[in-house]
Amino acid sequence: SVLLLFSLFASAALAADEDYAAMVELAWKRGCFNCHDVEQKVRGPAWRDVAARYRGDETAFGRLIVTVRDGGRGNWGNDFMSPNRRVPEEDIKRLVAWLLTLESER
Repeated sequence: SVLLLFSLFASAALAADEDYAAMVELAWKRGCFNCHDVEQKVRGPAWRDVAARYRGDETAFGRLIVTVRDGGRGNWGNDFMSPNRRVPEEDIKRLVAWLLTLESER
């Protein structure tokens, strides 16, 4: 029925919002928002821009994990990304996987 279909879509949307909120909370906890924002450039690029740049790039996940952990330079202009070696590798993987799923606009 239409009601059942609507319920399934509403449940999926709610789960996505809960996942979004949980990942934003993790990003705050790990200090990501000192330099980044989901929607707009701060010191580093907006995460939606990162997702757009690497969409379809099968090597992006592994390369971004290394960049987040070890730092990087030159990928987004002259700014550099500080290393995040104190952030657990599992959290880096979760955050990178999530940010790569972000659409251009919410």
